[in-house]
Amino acid sequence: MTEIIVKEVLTRKELREFIYLPSKVHKNQPEWLPPIYMDEWQLFDRKKNRSYQYADTVFYLAWKNGKPVGRIMGLVNNRYNAIQNEKNGRFCFMECFNDQEVVHALLEKVEEWVRQKGMTKIVGPLGFSDKDPQGFQIEGFEFPFIFTAATNFPYLPVLIEKEGYTKEVDLVNYNILMPEQLPPLYTKAFDRASKSGEFEIIEFRSKKEIKPFIIPVLGLMNETFSEIYGFVPLNDKEKEEFAKRYLPLIEPDYIKVVRTKGELIGFVIALPDLTAGIIATRGRLFPFGIFKILKEMKKSKKMMLMLGGVRKDYRGQGIDVLMAIKLWQSARNNNMNLVDSHLILENNTRMRAECERLNGKIIKRFRIYQKFLKT
Repeated sequence: MTEIIVKEVLTRKELREFIYLPSKVHKNQPEWLPPIYMDEWQLFDRKKNRSYQYADTVFYLAWKNGKPVGRIMGLVNNRYNAIQNEKNGRFCFMECFNDQEVVHALLEKVEEWVRQKGMTKIVGPLGFSDKDPQGFQIEGFEFPFIFTAATNFPYLPVLIEKEGYTKEVDLVNYNILMPEQLPPLYTKAFDRASKSGEFEIIEFRSKKEIKPFIIPVLGLMNETFSEIYGFVPLNDKEKEEFAKRYLPLIEPDYIKVVRTKGELIGFVIALPDLTAGIIATRGRLFPFGIFKILKEMKKSKKMMLMLGGVRKDYRGQGIDVLMAIKLWQSARNNNMNLVDSHLILENNTRMRAECERLNGKIIKRFRIYQKFLKT
C-alpha cells in the first residue's frame, strides 16, 4: 500500500500547490468552474486577508507517490464562536481525487488540529463566513456550476459520510423563469408601498453613483444577516476590502436600495451570470481575462441574486417588493430570461416561499456536515 503523507503548507511553493490542486483534480472536466485565482491568492494570504486576525487556521496537503493528491484547511473562527457561544472547528476548501484513504488522512489530521484547539465539534465545508463557498454539492450535478458555490465531484460527499460525518444543514439553489408579469400580490404591494411616499427607492446608472452607498449597504448587511448560519459581521476595514474586491464586477442596473427619512433600510444586489467568462479565462483575470468576463456578463440571460436584506423594523411593509419589482424591470429591459437564487438555507422559509411563489424550482442542493469529536 502506498503511503499517504499529510503535511502542513508552510512555503509559497506549497501554497501554490494548494491553490492549484483543484484544477488538477478537475482537468478532464471541461464544464468545471475554476475560482478566480487572484482572489484565491488574496484569500489564503495571512497578511492581506484580515479574517486571519480573528481565526486560527492551518493548511494541509496530502501527498502520494511524490504528488499532491488532496488538500484541506482547518479553521477555528473565534469571533463567530464567541458570538454564538460555540466550540466548533471547521474544515473548508477541501478537494481530492476519488480516494477514501486520502480523505481519511486529511480529515484525521484536521480533526486532531481542531481538537487541540479545544473544540468539541467540527463542521464543514465552511470557511471564514457564509461569503466563502460552503457545503458540498449533493444534488443537481446535471446543471452548470454557479459562482461562489462548491464545484465538487459527486464522490466527495460519499467519502465524507464514510468518515462518520452527518448533515448539519442544507442549502438549496432555485432557478426561476423570468415571468412576463409578476403576480398581482406583488403589484398591489408595490402600489401601496410606493404611493405612501414614505419610502425612496434609489437606482443607479454608474459605478460612481454606487460608491457612496457601498459601506452603508455592508453595514446594513451586518445587521440583517446577524441570524444567518455561518455569517460573521465585517468590521470597517473588511467592508472597504470587500467593496474593492467586488466593485469591478458590479452592474449598476442590478443594485437597488431603499431609504426612509435619510436612513438606508433595504438593499438588493444581483449580477448577470459570469460563470461562462470565468470558465473561458480559466480563472485568470490578467492580462485580458477581466475583459472576457465582462463581455460574457453582457451576453448573459441569467440574473444571479447575490445579497439582499431589509432592516428588521421595516419588514412586512413592502420594501422587498419595491426592490423586487424594480430589479425585475431592469432584468426585463436587459432581456434576462432566468433568475438564479444563489444559495438559500433550507430553513429560510421566507425566501424560499418567495422563490416558490414565482414557480421557482430547486435545481441544486448543498450540504454542510458535522461530526462530534471524541475527547
